[in-house]
Amino acid sequence: MNQNILQLCLSPDLGGLELYVLRLSMFLQSEINLTCIVSETGRLKGAFDKQGLPYVAIQKPPKLMPFRTAKRIAAIIDSNDIDVIHIHWTKDIPMAVLAKLFSKKKPKLVQSRHMTMTRFKGDFYHKFLYKHMDMMVAVTRQVQEQIETYVPRDVRPTVETHYIGAKTPEPIDEERKAALRKQYGLGASFTIGVVARIEEGKGQYLLVDAIKTLKQEGAEAKALLVGDAMEASYLEDLKTGLSRDGLASNIVFTGFVNNVQELMQICDVIVLPPEEETFGLVLIEAMKCGVAVIGSNRGGPLEIIEDHQSGLLFESLDSHDLADKIGFLLAHDDERKRLAQQGKQRATDCFDEDTQFQEMMTALTSL
Repeated sequence: MNQNILQLCLSPDLGGLELYVLRLSMFLQSEINLTCIVSETGRLKGAFDKQGLPYVAIQKPPKLMPFRTAKRIAAIIDSNDIDVIHIHWTKDIPMAVLAKLFSKKKPKLVQSRHMTMTRFKGDFYHKFLYKHMDMMVAVTRQVQEQIETYVPRDVRPTVETHYIGAKTPEPIDEERKAALRKQYGLGASFTIGVVARIEEGKGQYLLVDAIKTLKQEGAEAKALLVGDAMEASYLEDLKTGLSRDGLASNIVFTGFVNNVQELMQICDVIVLPPEEETFGLVLIEAMKCGVAVIGSNRGGPLEIIEDHQSGLLFESLDSHDLADKIGFLLAHDDERKRLAQQGKQRATDCFDEDTQFQEMMTALTSL
Protein backbone atom coordinates (compact mmCIF):
# COMPACT_ATOMS: atom_id res chain seq x y z
CA MET A 1 0.00 0.00 0.00
CA ASN A 2 1.19 3.52 -0.80
CA GLN A 3 -0.30 5.23 2.27
CA ASN A 4 2.16 6.52 4.86
CA ILE A 5 0.78 6.19 8.40
CA LEU A 6 2.03 7.82 11.60
CA GLN A 7 1.17 6.15 14.90
CA LEU A 8 1.44 8.73 17.70
CA CYS A 9 1.24 7.80 21.39
CA LEU A 10 2.92 9.93 24.07
CA SER A 11 1.27 8.17 27.01
CA PRO A 12 3.68 7.45 29.90
CA ASP A 13 1.93 4.19 30.82
CA LEU A 14 1.88 0.63 29.55
CA GLY A 15 -1.67 -0.61 29.95
CA GLY A 16 -4.26 -1.97 27.56
CA LEU A 17 -4.31 1.14 25.35
CA GLU A 18 -0.54 1.27 24.94
CA LEU A 19 -0.24 -2.48 24.34
CA TYR A 20 -2.86 -2.14 21.61
CA VAL A 21 -0.70 0.55 19.97
CA LEU A 22 2.25 -1.86 20.16
CA ARG A 23 0.40 -4.83 18.67
CA LEU A 24 -1.22 -2.75 15.92
CA SER A 25 2.17 -1.27 15.02
CA MET A 26 3.67 -4.77 14.81
CA PHE A 27 0.91 -5.73 12.37
CA LEU A 28 1.09 -2.54 10.28
CA GLN A 29 4.85 -2.44 9.86
CA SER A 30 4.81 -5.35 7.42
CA GLU A 31 1.80 -4.05 5.50
CA ILE A 32 2.29 -0.29 5.00
CA ASN A 33 4.83 2.52 5.32
CA LEU A 34 4.71 3.11 9.09
CA THR A 35 6.29 5.73 11.33
CA CYS A 36 5.83 5.60 15.11
CA ILE A 37 6.34 8.35 17.69
CA VAL A 38 6.42 7.51 21.40
CA SER A 39 7.38 9.32 24.59
CA GLU A 40 11.08 9.39 25.46
CA THR A 41 10.23 8.67 29.10
CA GLY A 42 7.16 6.47 28.59
CA ARG A 43 7.03 2.73 29.23
CA LEU A 44 5.83 2.10 25.67
CA LYS A 45 9.33 2.94 24.44
CA GLY A 46 10.75 -0.07 26.26
CA ALA A 47 8.04 -2.31 24.82
CA PHE A 48 8.93 -1.13 21.30
CA ASP A 49 12.59 -1.84 22.04
CA LYS A 50 11.77 -5.35 23.22
CA GLN A 51 9.93 -6.09 19.96
CA GLY A 52 12.60 -4.45 17.79
CA LEU A 53 10.11 -1.95 16.39
CA PRO A 54 11.55 1.30 14.99
CA TYR A 55 10.29 4.55 16.47
CA VAL A 56 11.05 8.20 17.08
CA ALA A 57 11.14 9.15 20.77
CA ILE A 58 10.31 12.69 21.80
CA GLN A 59 10.05 14.45 25.13
CA LYS A 60 6.54 15.05 26.43
CA PRO A 61 6.11 18.83 26.17
CA PRO A 62 5.26 21.16 29.05
CA LYS A 63 1.51 21.47 29.34
CA LEU A 64 1.42 25.15 28.39
CA MET A 65 4.25 25.08 25.84
CA PRO A 66 3.39 22.45 23.21
CA PHE A 67 4.45 24.38 20.10
CA ARG A 68 8.08 23.28 19.85
CA THR A 69 7.11 19.61 20.12
CA ALA A 70 4.23 20.08 17.67
CA LYS A 71 6.63 21.65 15.16
CA ARG A 72 9.02 18.72 15.56
CA ILE A 73 6.19 16.27 14.87
CA ALA A 74 5.16 18.39 11.89
CA ALA A 75 8.70 18.09 10.51
CA ILE A 76 8.48 14.29 10.91
CA ILE A 77 5.13 14.34 9.10
CA ASP A 78 6.59 16.26 6.16
CA SER A 79 9.86 14.35 5.93
CA ASN A 80 8.01 11.01 5.91
CA ASP A 81 5.22 12.28 3.62
CA ILE A 82 2.62 11.16 6.18
CA ASP A 83 -0.92 10.74 4.87
CA VAL A 84 -2.69 9.79 8.12
CA ILE A 85 -1.92 10.43 11.81
CA HIS A 86 -3.42 7.78 14.07
CA ILE A 87 -3.65 8.67 17.77
CA HIS A 88 -4.99 6.71 20.73
CA TRP A 89 -4.35 8.63 23.97
CA THR A 90 -6.95 11.38 24.33
CA LYS A 91 -4.34 13.78 25.74
CA ASP A 92 -2.49 13.59 22.40
CA ILE A 93 -5.36 15.25 20.50
CA PRO A 94 -4.18 18.89 20.96
CA MET A 95 -0.59 17.99 20.00
CA ALA A 96 -1.73 16.07 16.93
CA VAL A 97 -4.00 18.91 15.79
CA LEU A 98 -1.19 21.47 16.17
CA ALA A 99 1.26 19.21 14.31
CA LYS A 100 -1.25 18.78 11.50
CA LEU A 101 -1.72 22.54 11.21
CA PHE A 102 2.03 23.25 11.32
CA SER A 103 2.82 20.65 8.67
CA LYS A 104 2.88 21.31 4.94
CA LYS A 105 1.36 17.89 4.23
CA LYS A 106 -1.82 18.46 6.29
CA PRO A 107 -2.50 14.73 6.83
CA LYS A 108 -5.81 13.21 7.87
CA LEU A 109 -6.20 12.81 11.65
CA VAL A 110 -7.80 9.70 13.18
CA GLN A 111 -8.36 8.94 16.86
CA SER A 112 -9.12 5.49 18.23
CA ARG A 113 -11.32 6.25 21.23
CA HIS A 114 -10.60 3.70 23.98
CA MET A 115 -12.45 5.48 26.78
CA THR A 116 -16.02 6.54 27.42
CA MET A 117 -17.15 10.10 26.72
CA THR A 118 -19.36 11.62 29.40
CA ARG A 119 -19.93 15.31 28.67
CA PHE A 120 -20.85 17.60 25.81
CA LYS A 121 -17.91 19.01 23.82
CA GLY A 122 -19.60 22.20 22.62
CA ASP A 123 -17.10 24.76 23.96
CA PHE A 124 -14.81 26.64 21.58
CA TYR A 125 -11.67 24.67 22.54
CA HIS A 126 -13.14 21.22 21.86
CA LYS A 127 -14.96 22.34 18.74
CA PHE A 128 -11.66 23.65 17.38
CA LEU A 129 -9.98 20.29 18.02
CA TYR A 130 -12.74 18.13 16.56
CA LYS A 131 -13.06 20.39 13.53
CA HIS A 132 -9.56 19.31 12.51
CA MET A 133 -10.13 15.58 13.03
CA ASP A 134 -11.23 13.38 10.15
CA MET A 135 -12.32 10.17 11.85
CA MET A 136 -12.97 8.76 15.30
CA VAL A 137 -12.83 5.00 15.76
CA ALA A 138 -14.83 3.77 18.76
CA VAL A 139 -13.89 0.49 20.45
CA THR A 140 -17.57 -0.29 21.12
CA ARG A 141 -20.95 0.72 19.75
CA GLN A 142 -21.68 2.34 23.11
CA VAL A 143 -18.63 4.60 22.73
CA GLN A 144 -19.74 5.46 19.19
CA GLU A 145 -23.15 6.47 20.52
CA GLN A 146 -21.47 8.65 23.14
CA ILE A 147 -19.36 10.39 20.51
CA GLU A 148 -22.43 11.04 18.39
CA THR A 149 -24.21 12.43 21.46
CA TYR A 150 -21.46 14.64 22.89
CA VAL A 151 -19.53 15.93 19.87
CA PRO A 152 -21.54 18.65 18.08
CA ARG A 153 -22.76 17.60 14.66
CA ASP A 154 -21.20 20.57 12.86
CA VAL A 155 -17.65 19.59 13.89
CA ARG A 156 -18.09 15.84 14.35
CA PRO A 157 -15.76 13.72 12.20
CA THR A 158 -16.77 10.42 10.65
CA VAL A 159 -17.37 7.85 13.39
CA GLU A 160 -16.93 4.08 13.05
CA THR A 161 -16.78 1.18 15.49
CA HIS A 162 -13.93 -1.32 15.30
CA TYR A 163 -13.56 -3.81 18.12
CA ILE A 164 -10.23 -4.79 19.64
CA GLY A 165 -9.28 -8.40 19.02
CA ALA A 166 -7.07 -10.99 20.68
CA LYS A 167 -4.68 -13.60 19.37
CA THR A 168 -5.40 -17.29 19.78
CA PRO A 169 -3.19 -18.40 22.71
CA GLU A 170 -0.77 -21.31 22.72
CA PRO A 171 -2.52 -24.08 24.70
CA ILE A 172 -0.68 -25.66 27.60
CA ASP A 173 -0.84 -29.37 28.44
CA GLU A 174 -2.21 -30.95 31.60
CA GLU A 175 1.26 -31.42 33.07
CA ARG A 176 2.00 -27.71 32.77
CA LYS A 177 -1.42 -26.84 34.22
CA ALA A 178 -0.79 -29.11 37.19
CA ALA A 179 2.62 -27.53 37.77
CA LEU A 180 1.18 -24.02 37.74
CA ARG A 181 -1.67 -24.94 40.04
CA LYS A 182 0.86 -26.43 42.46
CA GLN A 183 3.08 -23.34 42.19
CA TYR A 184 0.23 -21.07 43.26
CA GLY A 185 -1.23 -23.44 45.85
CA LEU A 186 -4.51 -23.97 44.02
CA GLY A 187 -4.61 -27.76 44.18
CA ALA A 188 -7.90 -29.09 42.82
CA SER A 189 -9.92 -26.06 44.00
CA PHE A 190 -12.46 -24.38 41.76
CA THR A 191 -10.50 -21.29 40.70
CA ILE A 192 -11.77 -17.88 39.64
CA GLY A 193 -9.27 -15.55 37.99
CA VAL A 194 -9.11 -11.78 37.71
CA VAL A 195 -6.48 -10.31 35.41
CA ALA A 196 -6.00 -6.60 36.11
CA ARG A 197 -3.85 -4.08 37.92
CA ILE A 198 -4.48 -4.27 41.66
CA GLU A 199 -6.39 -1.04 42.22
CA GLU A 200 -9.83 -0.27 43.57
CA GLY A 201 -11.33 0.64 40.20
CA LYS A 202 -10.60 -2.87 38.91
CA GLY A 203 -12.98 -4.32 41.48
CA GLN A 204 -11.00 -7.21 43.00
CA TYR A 205 -12.82 -6.53 46.28
CA LEU A 206 -16.09 -7.63 44.64
CA LEU A 207 -14.66 -11.08 43.93
CA VAL A 208 -13.28 -11.30 47.47
CA ASP A 209 -16.75 -10.48 48.83
CA ALA A 210 -18.30 -13.06 46.49
CA ILE A 211 -15.92 -15.78 47.69
CA LYS A 212 -16.73 -14.84 51.29
CA THR A 213 -20.43 -15.33 50.48
CA LEU A 214 -19.77 -18.66 48.77
CA LYS A 215 -17.74 -19.88 51.76
CA GLN A 216 -20.56 -18.94 54.13
CA GLU A 217 -22.88 -21.02 51.94
CA GLY A 218 -20.56 -24.01 52.12
CA ALA A 219 -19.03 -23.69 48.65
CA GLU A 220 -15.25 -23.70 48.47
CA ALA A 221 -13.39 -21.72 45.82
CA LYS A 222 -10.13 -19.86 45.35
CA ALA A 223 -9.32 -16.62 43.54
CA LEU A 224 -6.20 -16.03 41.48
CA LEU A 225 -5.59 -12.28 41.29
CA VAL A 226 -3.15 -11.69 38.46
CA GLY A 227 -1.58 -8.26 38.23
CA ASP A 228 0.78 -5.74 39.74
CA ALA A 229 -0.31 -3.58 42.67
CA MET A 230 -0.81 0.03 41.58
CA GLU A 231 -2.31 1.15 44.89
CA ALA A 232 -0.31 -0.20 47.85
CA SER A 233 -2.94 0.97 50.36
CA TYR A 234 -5.70 -0.85 48.47
CA LEU A 235 -3.66 -4.08 48.42
CA GLU A 236 -2.97 -3.75 52.12
CA ASP A 237 -6.68 -3.19 52.84
CA LEU A 238 -7.55 -6.31 50.82
CA LYS A 239 -5.03 -8.44 52.73
CA THR A 240 -6.18 -7.06 56.09
CA GLY A 241 -9.76 -7.96 55.23
CA LEU A 242 -8.74 -11.46 54.14
CA SER A 243 -7.03 -12.11 57.46
CA ARG A 244 -10.01 -10.74 59.39
CA ASP A 245 -12.53 -12.87 57.48
CA GLY A 246 -10.47 -16.06 57.39
CA LEU A 247 -10.02 -15.93 53.62
CA ALA A 248 -6.24 -15.64 53.36
CA SER A 249 -5.93 -19.19 52.03
CA ASN A 250 -8.65 -18.58 49.43
CA ILE A 251 -7.01 -15.64 47.66
CA VAL A 252 -3.73 -15.83 45.74
CA PHE A 253 -1.89 -12.71 44.55
CA THR A 254 0.56 -13.38 41.72
CA GLY A 255 2.02 -9.90 41.27
CA PHE A 256 3.28 -8.98 37.82
CA VAL A 257 3.72 -11.99 35.51
CA ASN A 258 4.68 -12.55 31.87
CA ASN A 259 2.58 -15.70 31.36
CA VAL A 260 -0.92 -14.28 31.78
CA GLN A 261 -2.55 -16.55 29.21
CA GLU A 262 -1.07 -19.62 30.86
CA LEU A 263 -2.58 -18.56 34.16
CA MET A 264 -5.93 -17.97 32.49
CA GLN A 265 -5.87 -21.58 31.32
CA ILE A 266 -5.60 -22.95 34.87
CA CYS A 267 -8.73 -21.05 35.94
CA ASP A 268 -12.25 -22.48 35.81
CA VAL A 269 -13.74 -19.01 35.34
CA ILE A 270 -12.38 -15.55 34.54
CA VAL A 271 -14.26 -12.59 36.01
CA LEU A 272 -14.17 -8.94 34.89
CA PRO A 273 -15.53 -7.15 37.98
CA PRO A 274 -15.18 -3.36 37.36
CA GLU A 275 -18.34 -1.27 37.55
CA GLU A 276 -18.13 -0.29 33.88
CA GLU A 277 -15.21 -1.37 31.72
CA THR A 278 -15.09 0.52 28.42
CA PHE A 279 -14.27 -2.65 26.48
CA GLY A 280 -12.99 -5.75 28.29
CA LEU A 281 -10.15 -7.34 26.30
CA VAL A 282 -9.46 -9.72 29.19
CA LEU A 283 -12.82 -11.38 28.54
CA ILE A 284 -11.92 -12.01 24.90
CA GLU A 285 -8.50 -13.37 25.82
CA ALA A 286 -10.09 -15.74 28.34
CA MET A 287 -12.74 -16.83 25.83
CA LYS A 288 -9.99 -17.59 23.31
CA CYS A 289 -8.34 -19.73 26.01
CA GLY A 290 -11.55 -21.76 26.26
CA VAL A 291 -12.37 -20.51 29.77
CA ALA A 292 -15.87 -19.51 30.89
CA VAL A 293 -16.28 -15.79 31.61
CA ILE A 294 -18.41 -13.55 33.83
CA GLY A 295 -18.61 -9.79 33.31
CA SER A 296 -20.61 -6.90 34.75
CA ASN A 297 -23.76 -5.88 32.93
CA ARG A 298 -22.51 -2.40 32.04
CA GLY A 299 -20.16 -1.09 29.38
CA GLY A 300 -18.08 -3.24 27.05
CA PRO A 301 -19.00 -6.69 28.42
CA LEU A 302 -22.54 -6.20 27.10
CA GLU A 303 -21.12 -6.26 23.56
CA ILE A 304 -18.79 -9.18 24.21
CA ILE A 305 -20.87 -11.61 26.25
CA GLU A 306 -24.23 -12.97 25.10
CA ASP A 307 -25.70 -13.72 28.51
CA HIS A 308 -26.15 -17.47 29.12
CA GLN A 309 -24.88 -18.17 25.60
CA SER A 310 -21.18 -17.25 25.55
CA GLY A 311 -20.76 -16.28 29.20
CA LEU A 312 -22.64 -14.78 32.12
CA LEU A 313 -23.38 -11.19 33.17
CA PHE A 314 -23.80 -10.10 36.78
CA GLU A 315 -25.41 -7.00 38.22
CA SER A 316 -22.71 -4.33 38.31
CA LEU A 317 -21.20 -3.77 41.80
CA ASP A 318 -23.39 -6.53 43.30
CA SER A 319 -21.07 -9.08 44.92
CA HIS A 320 -24.00 -11.28 45.94
CA ASP A 321 -25.16 -11.61 42.34
CA LEU A 322 -21.55 -12.32 41.32
CA ALA A 323 -21.45 -15.05 43.98
CA ASP A 324 -24.68 -16.51 42.57
CA LYS A 325 -23.20 -16.64 39.05
CA ILE A 326 -19.96 -18.23 40.26
CA GLY A 327 -21.89 -20.69 42.43
CA PHE A 328 -24.04 -21.68 39.45
CA LEU A 329 -20.98 -22.55 37.35
CA LEU A 330 -19.33 -24.31 40.29
CA ALA A 331 -22.42 -26.52 40.69
CA HIS A 332 -23.09 -27.06 36.96
CA ASP A 333 -19.85 -28.16 35.33
CA ASP A 334 -21.49 -29.14 32.04
CA GLU A 335 -22.97 -25.65 31.73
CA ARG A 336 -19.59 -24.08 32.49
CA LYS A 337 -17.98 -26.15 29.76
CA ARG A 338 -20.76 -25.27 27.29
CA LEU A 339 -20.35 -21.55 27.95
CA ALA A 340 -16.59 -21.88 27.59
CA GLN A 341 -16.90 -23.61 24.23
CA GLN A 342 -19.46 -21.16 22.86
CA GLY A 343 -17.44 -18.25 24.20
CA LYS A 344 -14.37 -19.53 22.41
CA GLN A 345 -16.30 -19.73 19.15
CA ARG A 346 -17.71 -16.21 19.58
CA ALA A 347 -14.26 -14.78 20.28
CA THR A 348 -12.89 -16.48 17.17
CA ASP A 349 -15.77 -15.27 14.99
CA CYS A 350 -16.06 -11.68 16.26
CA PHE A 351 -12.87 -10.67 18.05
CA ASP A 352 -9.92 -12.13 16.18
CA GLU A 353 -6.92 -9.80 16.40
CA ASP A 354 -5.64 -10.17 12.82
CA THR A 355 -9.14 -9.65 11.41
CA GLN A 356 -9.65 -6.51 13.50
CA PHE A 357 -6.22 -5.15 12.56
CA GLN A 358 -6.98 -5.73 8.89
CA GLU A 359 -10.22 -3.77 9.27
CA MET A 360 -8.37 -0.95 11.04
CA MET A 361 -5.72 -0.82 8.31
CA THR A 362 -8.45 -0.62 5.68
CA ALA A 363 -10.11 2.26 7.55
CA LEU A 364 -6.81 4.16 7.86
CA THR A 365 -5.77 3.68 4.24
CA SER A 366 -9.20 4.46 2.78
CA LEU A 367 -9.33 8.09 3.95
